[in-house]
Amino acid sequence: MNAGARLAVYGLGLVVAFGGAFGIAGAAIPSSAVSDWTKGTEMKSHDGGHASGATGVSESTSAAADNLKGLALGSSGYVLSPVEAPAGVGESGELSFQIQDASGTPVTEYTTAHDKDLHLIVARSDGSQFRHVHPVLDESTGTWSTPWSWAEAGSYRVFADFTPAGADAPSLTLTRTVQVAGDFAPVASDPTRVSEVGGFTVSLDGDLMAGSASELTLTVTRDGQPVTALEPYLGAFGHLVALREGDLAYLHVHAEGEEPVAGETSGPEIAFAAEAPTAGRYLLYLDFQVDGQVHTAEFVLDAAHGDGATETEGGSHKGGH
Repeated sequence: MNAGARLAVYGLGLVVAFGGAFGIAGAAIPSSAVSDWTKGTEMKSHDGGHASGATGVSESTSAAADNLKGLALGSSGYVLSPVEAPAGVGESGELSFQIQDASGTPVTEYTTAHDKDLHLIVARSDGSQFRHVHPVLDESTGTWSTPWSWAEAGSYRVFADFTPAGADAPSLTLTRTVQVAGDFAPVASDPTRVSEVGGFTVSLDGDLMAGSASELTLTVTRDGQPVTALEPYLGAFGHLVALREGDLAYLHVHAEGEEPVAGETSGPEIAFAAEAPTAGRYLLYLDFQVDGQVHTAEFVLDAAHGDGATETEGGSHKGGH
């Protein structure tokens, strides 16, 4: 089945773009949906050409990188307050914070997106210990909070993904760093295309290419059999968070199009289009729901340069997946 057909069949699945040019995605997805992605991810459309400068990085790739989210604690007049959380491993308590406007006043009104007013993503700097939860807002104080404890020590990034109330309010992802005391043993992010979680096997086919859109397909199986009972979760059949290794630049996108109705199911494939803003390594976390339980499959992909070379910390090598 070709890309267009898959995306038509699984239009309530998952579509992700890491950068600003949506040419290929637009060929298979309605233009109205592409417009929504562009607005929602604060990424602008750029010319499809990739003329390289002296650094070898295309103008469109550089522009896409400049528009990535999750790299600042403040944007568009909104600020993520310092995050309160347990200080060490094994301590029980709450993780709490506020979203404040330019005057320092806590924000208490939000636009619901993907069934929630705010999505909280937490991951350690090495990409491990990923969590996606939905804290509760105390409207009297503007404080978001959720029960919390740390399983392992390290430096963690806390991402608040939200849209303030208002017709023209921007979709924002603000971030803070939280240090958790204890012995820290970083986890290596070796490339992987297969994830085993909760008795399910999720495989990923396709490649990431810096500066150009590419096709990726996730297939969910259990005991070797295709899973066709994927249930709606947060208004879609699939939910993806992607972090760029090194700076943890953030992208969080659901499927576009009509929301699935209660009782509707899908699977085993979830197709999406992806564009990496730069070459390098990307950490992907796919949430999917079966029988009322949410599972998170994790993957690591290397995005190749236009000539097929992938970038690593130690240099570059030819990447073939």
